[in-house]
Amino acid sequence: MSKKVAVLGAGSWGSVLASLLDENGSNVKLWSYNAEQVKEFNEKHTNSKYIKNLTFSSSIVAYHDLAEAIDGVDYILFVVPTQVTRSVAKQVAEILAEKNQVVNIIHASKGIEEKTYLRLSQVLAQEINPKNRKSISVISGPSHAEDVAIKDITLVTVASNDQQAAKEIQGLFMNDYFRTYTSDDVIGVEIGAALKNIIALGAGALYGLGYKDNAKAALMTRGLAEISRLGTSFGANPLTFIGLSGVGDIIVTATSRNSRNWRAGNELGQGKPLAEVVKSMGMVIEGIATTRAAYELSKKRGVEMPITSAIYHVLYDGADIKETIHQLMTREGRSEIG
Repeated sequence: MSKKVAVLGAGSWGSVLASLLDENGSNVKLWSYNAEQVKEFNEKHTNSKYIKNLTFSSSIVAYHDLAEAIDGVDYILFVVPTQVTRSVAKQVAEILAEKNQVVNIIHASKGIEEKTYLRLSQVLAQEINPKNRKSISVISGPSHAEDVAIKDITLVTVASNDQQAAKEIQGLFMNDYFRTYTSDDVIGVEIGAALKNIIALGAGALYGLGYKDNAKAALMTRGLAEISRLGTSFGANPLTFIGLSGVGDIIVTATSRNSRNWRAGNELGQGKPLAEVVKSMGMVIEGIATTRAAYELSKKRGVEMPITSAIYHVLYDGADIKETIHQLMTREGRSEIG
């Protein structure tokens, strides 16, 4: 019997995952806060603002009413921007409690909540009553929506503290071009997924400034070291960061024009003001808010993150990018490992 899944968030990633789940035989309901987007999706089966040249199956129904979208489903997949996850989860929690409904919760967003510094599984656990949820899982890895839409080979990880749930979710998503692995390291997968966006901003900025492959490789490698240091300080498995949601996600996000974080960094490197970059992008640039959260979190935990710190000062203090790079390159010499 097919599973019923509500996908919350009809951006590029949410709508493509909805299409994938539908293709795999799930009964899919897609929710958007934007009534016009819902109308377009149901009438034309397109999502022109977020994912061009893709016609969706007519069996996927979009909803503007959240209660209708989650009514009777087995799984709720959150694919909304990080900073609104809590507000959407509050609404979901109220509806589930009212209906006495129990579901499996999944999220596919990548970020850390500002001010609380919480990972998204923690936010969801706080807001959704355990009586109304069987499990909380995260799906993450090197996966541009545009590439999944054309069925490019894609590998991701499903992480959960409930391995039975992880295996069930693995089955929901896996097919001949989208392969899923399971993990019990929720901390590592979520931190890797969130912080790689910071490195993507930096990689784009380097490109915009005219730097080449050597500089990009240096940034990605030392950026991964920073992510691993912060993640392991919370108890993450260090091996997670050389896996799909670590090095894999950094590679795809820090090297591709499909990455909005890379594109934003590229425009910053060309000298455009941050406000102009944000406005022109037209979509949430997760790395900007994540940079602040990671910077403040590193200070609280005493974890050295010089690249994150440098990008923070460029974004929030107006530091000159070229001077910031010079400062990074002239830091005192040290051992690579340790």
